[in-house]
Amino acid sequence: MTKVSMHEELPFDETATPPRVSTGDLPIHAEIRQLVTEAYERYRGDDSGTVADYIPVLAQAAPGLFGIAVVGPWGRSFEIGDVAARFSLQSVSKPFVFALVCDTLGYEEARLRLGVNSTGFPFNSLMAVELNADRTMNPLVNAGAIATTSLVPGATHDEKWESIRARLSMFAGRELTVNAEVYASESSTNMRNQGIAHLLRSYERLYFDPDEATDIYTRQCSLDVTVHDLAVMAATLANGGVNPVTGETVIRPGVCRRVLAVMASAGLYELSGDWLYQIGVPGKSGVSGGIVTVSPGKGGLATYSPPLDAAGNSVRGQLATKYLADRLGLNLFASVPAEGPPTPF
Repeated sequence: MTKVSMHEELPFDETATPPRVSTGDLPIHAEIRQLVTEAYERYRGDDSGTVADYIPVLAQAAPGLFGIAVVGPWGRSFEIGDVAARFSLQSVSKPFVFALVCDTLGYEEARLRLGVNSTGFPFNSLMAVELNADRTMNPLVNAGAIATTSLVPGATHDEKWESIRARLSMFAGRELTVNAEVYASESSTNMRNQGIAHLLRSYERLYFDPDEATDIYTRQCSLDVTVHDLAVMAATLANGGVNPVTGETVIRPGVCRRVLAVMASAGLYELSGDWLYQIGVPGKSGVSGGIVTVSPGKGGLATYSPPLDAAGNSVRGQLATKYLADRLGLNLFASVPAEGPPTPF
């Protein structure tokens, strides 16, 4: 199959229904099914990218795996492809742990301790820590994420870990468990993250023991999920913090707003500007191949495909998300001129 670049303009049939804008609701279920199926069929043969191998166990992922799921604000869903495949949450965990910290400390205190600006550097950059006076920059790169993990509720390692596992399970609507093989593989190769944690501690920007904070962070990245779980987690952020499947309130609406703002500006690392320019929706990627996308008030979109681009983002996932953001009306910046006579304020 012909490869499609993320930067290539997708063909648009002027005689077809025009792309939807961000206001309003998702299309009817039958149309969602049709569009998601089209995206799946369009990109499942693309063999661009490579599976992550800097964590040894991730290199074992089958490159052909591909799944897409959409969950609306009332909990209705449609999914296609390898939707039963389990994979580790990895960096997709970061915005949800940040939400927990914002909910606990308050989002202003979280901003002061962690920062909310993008770095322009790769996700595991030490240079970003050294060049930035505030050191952590934002909670979606590794330095800020480890600092975020160090701030979760709990006085001990086990209490902090249980806070994370329980809250992320609430986001997913089911009990999440750690993939022991992934956790062991990451623990044996996470020297860079250990170094980041100790560097942050030296600058007084880490708030718990650096080795224990790194271990808890490694555990959260090793939680097993499916693409359906990711879509439910994203839909919870889209639904003002209420899980649309369980009806459980996970976080406050004010926290959702701040989490989505950081996802929009830093969720795809140094390519976040390109992502926002082309797709226009808050998103977060992970090196196992998952991507979550949140359209406030409309729902969550998730994709899973292990081959990544040079920045560590799923190739098929980005392509499918770009295709669906236009056709499902997810782009926050899309609008059409007002019709009819003007209404005075």
